[in-house]
Amino acid sequence: MPVLTRDLIYQSPGGKDLSATLYRPEGTGPFPAVLEVHGGAWTAGDRFNNVAIAQSLAADGIVVLSIDFRMPPEARYPTASQDVNLGIRYLKANAERFGSRRDLVGSLGTSSGGHLVLLSALRPTDPRYTTLPLPGSDEDASVAFAIACWPVADPLKRYRTVQANGNERLAAAHDAFWPSVEDMTDANPTLIAQRGEAVGKPPVLIIQGTEDNNLTPDMAGGFATAYAASGGKVTFESFPGQPHAFIPNTPAAPESIQALATIGNFIRRHTI
Repeated sequence: MPVLTRDLIYQSPGGKDLSATLYRPEGTGPFPAVLEVHGGAWTAGDRFNNVAIAQSLAADGIVVLSIDFRMPPEARYPTASQDVNLGIRYLKANAERFGSRRDLVGSLGTSSGGHLVLLSALRPTDPRYTTLPLPGSDEDASVAFAIACWPVADPLKRYRTVQANGNERLAAAHDAFWPSVEDMTDANPTLIAQRGEAVGKPPVLIIQGTEDNNLTPDMAGGFATAYAASGGKVTFESFPGQPHAFIPNTPAAPESIQALATIGNFIRRHTI
């Protein structure tokens, strides 16, 4: 399906414009829609990290809005969560203009973006994340579905692991983004599910490769288990032999094509 692409400004906190790229299938729709949140250990990357994912989904009949969000050294947690919360509300408020419908809007994140998407899905109305106004709209940030690809679903566990392994780059990224270990414990999707604190429980899809040396081997599965035990619906798809970020790194590989088809099918199944 042909895809129309354009850049736009979705918010201007403190007078600084934050950009997004819209990938819209040609046609009248309404199409399912996804707010896409990039990874980069919360401290790097931009809305172009996952162009291969966005273009593939849009060609498959799904609207994608890929956003930039504020990062260190400019801003630490919870600022990125505030941007993601607003991004979802913005997409819902503009859904018809973008060829979708507000009840067809979900979210997708990769790596640390997967953490932000899961956190937002579990806490769509948390006052710490809803502080940015969206004039003329009363939308909340609840979603029809959430997709987390190789997510940092337990930031505290990942922090302890990279400290023990001497991974100074990732440890420094955690220190730059998170004000404290207490914040890593509180804003922790796995622990939120285990504590029974989730406010939102949309259906969740987890995409995880078995050779991911960026996360602990049980991290994604640990979230899936906790979420299911808390009453959430979760689909866990494991990809043997695949590393961290395998879809954007090798989008033409058979495993990536299979994963993208899995994502598209999951979205359609939950937006009928």
